[in-house]
Amino acid sequence: MLQGRIPRSIFQLVNLTVLDLSLNNFSDSVELDMFSELQNLEFLDLSHNSLSLSTKNGVNFALNKLHFLSLSSCNLTEFPNFLRGSKVLRILDLSKNIIRGPIPQWMWKVGKESLLHLYLDHNSLTGPVQFPWKNALTLYLQSNRFQGVLPIPPVQTSFFSIANNYMTGEISSSICNISSLRIIDASHNNLSGKIPSCLFNFSNTLSVLDLRANGFHGTIPTTFVEPCSLENLNFHGNQMEGPLPRSLANCRNLQVLDLGSNKLSDTFPNWLETLPMLQVLVLSSNKFHGFVNNSGARLPFPKLRVLDLSNNDFVGPFPAWYIENLKAMANLTADSKSSSQYMQGSRSYDYSVVLTIKGQHVELEKVLTTFTSIDLSKNYFQGVIPEVIGKLNSLRGLNLSHNNFFGHIPPSLGNLANLEWLDLSSNKLIGEIPEELVDLTFLALLNLSRNQLVGPIPQGKQFNTFENSSYEGNLGLCGFPLSKACNETEMQKPTMPREGSGIEFGWKVVAMGYGCGLIFGLACGCLVFQTGKPKWIVNLVEGKRLQNGKRSKKNRRN
Repeated sequence: MLQGRIPRSIFQLVNLTVLDLSLNNFSDSVELDMFSELQNLEFLDLSHNSLSLSTKNGVNFALNKLHFLSLSSCNLTEFPNFLRGSKVLRILDLSKNIIRGPIPQWMWKVGKESLLHLYLDHNSLTGPVQFPWKNALTLYLQSNRFQGVLPIPPVQTSFFSIANNYMTGEISSSICNISSLRIIDASHNNLSGKIPSCLFNFSNTLSVLDLRANGFHGTIPTTFVEPCSLENLNFHGNQMEGPLPRSLANCRNLQVLDLGSNKLSDTFPNWLETLPMLQVLVLSSNKFHGFVNNSGARLPFPKLRVLDLSNNDFVGPFPAWYIENLKAMANLTADSKSSSQYMQGSRSYDYSVVLTIKGQHVELEKVLTTFTSIDLSKNYFQGVIPEVIGKLNSLRGLNLSHNNFFGHIPPSLGNLANLEWLDLSSNKLIGEIPEELVDLTFLALLNLSRNQLVGPIPQGKQFNTFENSSYEGNLGLCGFPLSKACNETEMQKPTMPREGSGIEFGWKVVAMGYGCGLIFGLACGCLVFQTGKPKWIVNLVEGKRLQNGKRSKKNRRN
């Protein structure tokens, strides 16, 4: 990686056609008029350095041979004037700069016939948007301050992102004339009305439809045709109503389905079980209701890694059979390469979802391929927490709070070695906190509050970092960090046999003990009556009785 200043001798190479200094660590202030001698440049890339490009001396030249220009992340404050009159520019990337205000009128004429890929994202551009570039394939305009109605891209466009702006009004049905569209991202705007149903008529070619965080209403169109190419469908944070369309089952390539924070009303869509690529299912904060039943599929949700059913009206036990078959949450390889990779579609589009993580509502702009979580909070689930959940040893987050789960906390949760947050609060759990949870060395958040737990709080490792709030509302708990100390009886906990860990063998030992004792007692009895109380028998029995008497008195004093 190169660093320091860009050698000024480069600007004297008048026959230079390609200059690529991208992805280095140049920290320099560069006047754009330094490029005035490089009239033969066709390719110029200064992106991703620590440069500051300036036009304070004015730019009175043109680089009319440029086909490719990338000045991304160069602290640029305005559109470079040397593009004026350019008719051959094919790729322009001015993203991640500090350009403010409307796009200048002369810029709309640059590369009008030739421009294919335009990246103006992450600036502070304002005003309405127009698309004079009739052959544009990629239009990346997100994270600006554009206003007005949603513009319709050129007929050739396949990638259209105008997310994180201030677009208003409805989506015109004329967008359905752009049959070449593969990715539409208009999330985080002020769009409203109904989603044009004709959009789904070409779901056989559309791979991403992201309209989250707008004001759309109405039902989700039912026209997901087969074969369906959708990989990411995200309507999170709108006002969509009604049931889920069963035609979604045609979308066999679907990887992310995020319909959280709407007004959808339906039973659990177990017909999604058979989608072979589905990795993220978010149905939180809707009006889903009833039991979570399986459809009978042999391998349900084979790749599911994120399941969020929180804040609905689901009832009954959560099927242990489902949990046992969530194979993608168990034994997930997390080598150094995969742990830094993000979920992407077939067109290198980063997927985003909204989840509750460690008690905070978070929008993940990128989702790690190793990220796994289950959130069933704020429902009416009941029954015991399935022991089999301890098999999901790649799980990062588990939230079962605000339900009606009862019984003990399964010790098998101690097998979730990668767990970072565990929330079991506001249930009806009883018994002691399993010592096995101390082994969860990545656990950053623990919430067991408002249950009926008793006994000493386990000590050591992460448990030494949790505060009173993790345990409040459990009047029977004692020990650090609570002010209530444990007495001797509470500290001397009996060793209880664990479920599935040799309990049958334990009962066999007890039975054998009673059997042997019975035989020995009968034999002694016969001997007593036949011999008239031999002295050694009397000493044995009386000695034991006296010893037990002393021990019981001692315990009472304590």
